[in-house]
Amino acid sequence: MPKFPLPDNEADRLAALRSYNILDTAEEDDFDELTTLASAICQTPIALISLVDDSRQWFKSHKGLDARETPKNVSFCAHAIASPNEVMMVNDASQDPRFTENSLVTGEPHVIFYAGVPLVTEDGFALGSLCVIDHTPKELTAEQINALKILAKQVINKLDLRRKAETLKKAHQQLRSSNAFIEKFASMAAHDIKNPLSSMLLSSQALRMRLAKMQDAGCMKLIDLNITSINRLMSMLDEMLAYSKSPDTLLKRKQRIYLNDILKQVIGLIKVPANFKISLPEDGYQVNVSPIATEQIFINLLTNAIRYNDKEEGLIDIRFSYDDDNYLFEVEDNGIGIDEKHFDDIFTNNFTLNKADRFDNSGTGIGLSTVKEIINTLGGSISLTSAIGKGTTFYVSIPK
Repeated sequence: MPKFPLPDNEADRLAALRSYNILDTAEEDDFDELTTLASAICQTPIALISLVDDSRQWFKSHKGLDARETPKNVSFCAHAIASPNEVMMVNDASQDPRFTENSLVTGEPHVIFYAGVPLVTEDGFALGSLCVIDHTPKELTAEQINALKILAKQVINKLDLRRKAETLKKAHQQLRSSNAFIEKFASMAAHDIKNPLSSMLLSSQALRMRLAKMQDAGCMKLIDLNITSINRLMSMLDEMLAYSKSPDTLLKRKQRIYLNDILKQVIGLIKVPANFKISLPEDGYQVNVSPIATEQIFINLLTNAIRYNDKEEGLIDIRFSYDDDNYLFEVEDNGIGIDEKHFDDIFTNNFTLNKADRFDNSGTGIGLSTVKEIINTLGGSISLTSAIGKGTTFYVSIPK
């Protein structure tokens, strides 16, 4: 038999078919009801909803036929989809040169009459056909052909509804994942709150020792430090509670703030050794960002830059620029560096470099994974360059 024709847009057609995730799925009453109607209206023993991929025709519904699929090279529907705007009618396949030697004609199920309406998407891709089959020569009336066309539209409508339902199901799963992320985010934020708490504890202990002797101007500085830390702690807790109640606020609750104000605030929340110098961007830059998300990103990047540094003088350079769509940050340090083989690993949960490689042996391995998740949630990206013994630079892009 002659080779079946291929549509001009075959690659795109197959991609459209795959987008429905329908192939090899279970039988469904909604589709079976349509083939039952088609069989009754056209008075044929067989009615099929046939979907044609690269090697076969697979039947989503198969009224009057036991098989679930047949090879594409014997498929009548493969011919039908080549002319997506026409109804393919074969009144007597045994007399049609395209099909006289077709095994489906010469053997079971003895296809003699065939009428197929292409199942065409709104983008013009023919996924397959709704077809009716008989074992003897036959003709359909104009009313039967019109009814078959209407039923074919119903098949497409049901396929579209099914795909939308699958999309909603995936969106629901993503929402559940988002909620899990928020829970992890809150846990990481709570972990970072230990930093200002530690400052409060140390300053309180120092204050107690001084007050045991005599009050002086230094006591007032320590008290001010306590008040500042407590106020910041309360603010962070309020923000965390707000985010836990409404996860999407991580994206929506942005504020226009001066960049260096938030960076100085972050530096005040972490333990910066005396031998470290942190360089900030020029003053005056304003950014429209989620404050708590930005804080978490920089708390973790700066903490890691300090932790993985063995130099007599630690250096961290924070640079900022922007383009039409994104804020662009660079955080460069002169630390121990990261082997290129670990560039992907460092963003996974619970991965830490060998303790022998760390100047500060504390660490949980959850910081950078959380940073990446936060940035992904914001629609941004993070990457790095590094050289062993010379330092690391992280590149962060966040949409405006």
